[in-house]
Amino acid sequence: MTDAAIKRRIPRLTTILSIQSHVVFGHVGNSAAVFALQRSGCETLALNTVQFSSHAGYKGFRGERFQASHIDACVAGLQAIDALRSCDGVLSGYLGAAETGEAVLRAVAATKAANPLALYCCDPVIGDLGRGAYVSKDVADVIRTRAVPAADVVTPNAFELETLVGRAASTLKEARTAVAALQALGPRVVLVTSLMLDDTPPDALDLLSADGRNCWRLRTPNAPISVRGAGDLIAALFFFHLLSTRSAAEALKRAASSVYGVVAETLRLGRRELALVAAQEEIVRPSRVFEPEPV
Repeated sequence: MTDAAIKRRIPRLTTILSIQSHVVFGHVGNSAAVFALQRSGCETLALNTVQFSSHAGYKGFRGERFQASHIDACVAGLQAIDALRSCDGVLSGYLGAAETGEAVLRAVAATKAANPLALYCCDPVIGDLGRGAYVSKDVADVIRTRAVPAADVVTPNAFELETLVGRAASTLKEARTAVAALQALGPRVVLVTSLMLDDTPPDALDLLSADGRNCWRLRTPNAPISVRGAGDLIAALFFFHLLSTRSAAEALKRAASSVYGVVAETLRLGRRELALVAAQEEIVRPSRVFEPEPV
């Protein structure tokens, strides 16, 4: 069999360049995204913005925030070997510094120059309900004014949605209006997580996904557990499934079902970090599938 024939028989894998944090212990940032993407069959190029011993919620965590020059150098190395040509998308998460955000945008520009069909997904890591903002003002500003307008896809949680557009999202109508305002900044596809709307039952969570003028809501039980990394996980899986299916509704269904399964297994096992490896089957074959509804 010729090399050309072999290549025709091997399906091309979706490839994502994931630029976000890495922790030695636990599963947040790339430490959540990379395994989940690879387990899903996605070729993943991991570029870390920081390396910490654990997430910052642990007392005494240690580590280093990488300089923007580190991001630039790694991207230049990928360019040198023409690795960006096969990259279908760039995913960014926790930045660590405003300068890192600018480096991410240079990486996006380089990727789109190599592959004009590539998409950019910005997970605008700013803060969360109950905790408020946990990045500096200059980082939040570069996300709002630079990264989000450059993105094709954004995946904020409820707090980040309200912060980015400066308006409340406590009812379905308000949430849809806020999503439309976010789309008006540039990105066409939006995923909003961790919504507690006025009609959301106390034991549930809502997610919204919008693609152009279409919008879908998906509701899952709210597992009684506080675990970090679920937002990073769903952003990665949503982006992958969006690239694979070209359907925001299908991406919402697959990503939300998988993340719910991982979180539920984490609760069952009594873990304090996402039981990502133990629950890896939920990533590819979730035991419970939730259907989105148009709203």
